[in-house]
Amino acid sequence: MTKQGNRHSGPEHDEGTFSDRFAYRAVLRKNRVLDITYRIAVGVVGAAIIVVGIILLPLPGPGWLIIFTGLFVLGTEFEWAERLLEFARDKVRAWTDWVRRQSWLVRGIIGLGCLLLVAGALWVYVAWRGVPDWLPLIG
Repeated sequence: MTKQGNRHSGPEHDEGTFSDRFAYRAVLRKNRVLDITYRIAVGVVGAAIIVVGIILLPLPGPGWLIIFTGLFVLGTEFEWAERLLEFARDKVRAWTDWVRRQSWLVRGIIGLGCLLLVAGALWVYVAWRGVPDWLPLIG
């Protein structure tokens, strides 16, 4: 019995999916409890990585990269996550191609908008939590 979004229906599954490239998955599939436990663990780890990425989105840093990493982890076991990751990759490629076709003025406005977004997020953080102790006082 195959559930929607699952990569396999049991030990007889023989598609060329990402997780099928590893021999240990065949061993885990033979034991239903181990297989389900492994899939739950992958789901929890992938979701945790995505949550960390979402928390880091408004801060300068690799928030989106962390989210994509979490989707990659989930995509090793869940077809829906692999499709979502491919969709996101396509959108990032389209955005990048569009920005490359724009004039320097439009690119500058986009860059300034991103800078203002980051500055606004930092301002909100400092207004909410105050200046971090590790940051030397200015003035």
